[in-house]
Amino acid sequence: MSNRNLQTQTGTFYGVGVGPGDPELLTLKAQRVLKDVSIVFVPQSETSRDSFAYSIASQFIDAEKQRVTPIMFPTDDADGAAQVWKDASNRIAEDLLNGDDVAFITEGDPMLFSTFSYVLDGIKSEYPDIPVEIIPGVSSVMAAAARSGVPLVTHGQRLAILPAVYGIDDLREAIANYDTIVLMKVNKVLLDALVNLEKLGLAGKGVYVRRATTDQEQVVNDLQQLSASDLDYFSLLIVSYTHLTLPTILLV
Repeated sequence: MSNRNLQTQTGTFYGVGVGPGDPELLTLKAQRVLKDVSIVFVPQSETSRDSFAYSIASQFIDAEKQRVTPIMFPTDDADGAAQVWKDASNRIAEDLLNGDDVAFITEGDPMLFSTFSYVLDGIKSEYPDIPVEIIPGVSSVMAAAARSGVPLVTHGQRLAILPAVYGIDDLREAIANYDTIVLMKVNKVLLDALVNLEKLGLAGKGVYVRRATTDQEQVVNDLQQLSASDLDYFSLLIVSYTHLTLPTILLV
């Protein structure tokens, strides 16, 4: 139901980025908002009851005094995904219309490859009068660069961030047009990506970092040693020409 003519005071909808994994990387504002809101929505995948975002932010949430509500999300291309996101937006809107301030937590940053963007779209399109505030978080891209010690770009250089759907033609085009390329969430296609990199002459010159900033972080300098058992959902691949004589490849 659309909420274009609100008659009562509504709560504020907060999209809160909780960073890449280390709770100390939450901003002071994110910590304050999480402590102040009445309700926290926690995204979970259909395949796991655990929430990485909640594991990061739980110390700033009082589950005894605040309502913590898990909300299941499908993969982007799953059948019926659009309806699931619409239903989630409506569910969150009910609390907001009752006057409760609501936070939706997400790992990394809310505006970069985040499930929050789907909910935000639903709230803005169906309930445009509900106030929204987005609290930025440290993205996995920034964390990966920091942990590897490799700057992404410097003055005048170009950065591309691509989803994990790419073949050798996609990589060749990106390499031709950008100084640094970030390939997001490559765990399912990493081994194929490494084959493509080898064809382009880029293999064997990288760094693998898994779950950057957490106690599960893993750094491997030789990508040729990686196997399927090493892969992790929270991973990305960076190809950079900017600071080394040869390309550097980083996965996080």
